[in-house]
Amino acid sequence: MIADVLADATSRMDRAVEAAKEDFATVRTGRANPQMFQRIMVDYYGTPTPLQQLASMQNPEARTIVVTPYDKSALKAIEDAIRDMPNLGANPTNDGTVVRITMPELTEERRKEYVKIVRAKGEDGKVRVRGIRRQSKDDLDALKDEIGEDEIARGEKDLDALTKKHVDAIDDALKVKEAELLEV
Repeated sequence: MIADVLADATSRMDRAVEAAKEDFATVRTGRANPQMFQRIMVDYYGTPTPLQQLASMQNPEARTIVVTPYDKSALKAIEDAIRDMPNLGANPTNDGTVVRITMPELTEERRKEYVKIVRAKGEDGKVRVRGIRRQSKDDLDALKDEIGEDEIARGEKDLDALTKKHVDAIDDALKVKEAELLEV
């Protein structure tokens, strides 16, 4: 039973770490990257639809992304959604068939802003991991009637080690992203 709780916590914490890493990928570095646009939702005939489902994205140059919609009628909606995306600083242009996005050069001040954003995303990821720990600890406490307190204490120790491992993984990914952002 304790093993089941720990296995569930492990899989949920793994997903939280992956979600944090995906969040980090949405913050741009010196290069334009199609992953920066994975969270953009486009109003497609009144339905919020992920940009990835409406268009293909290519990266022909270091600071340029070309978005080619599958349905040309969605071109204006895609352009508006990209323009309205916060923390991007890009101005998309529409030539009638594709949307070109040229990313501006990052200034030192903008890089520092991005570091703050990444740190906030990292803290959100750690909060998710700690929330999973709290729920798993409650699950372990609920087993006290069936299992001895010594076993519960060992399970909580394992849970704490698991939590530390996942929080450290988020911290490591955060350090890598910060170094990437501050690199000129």
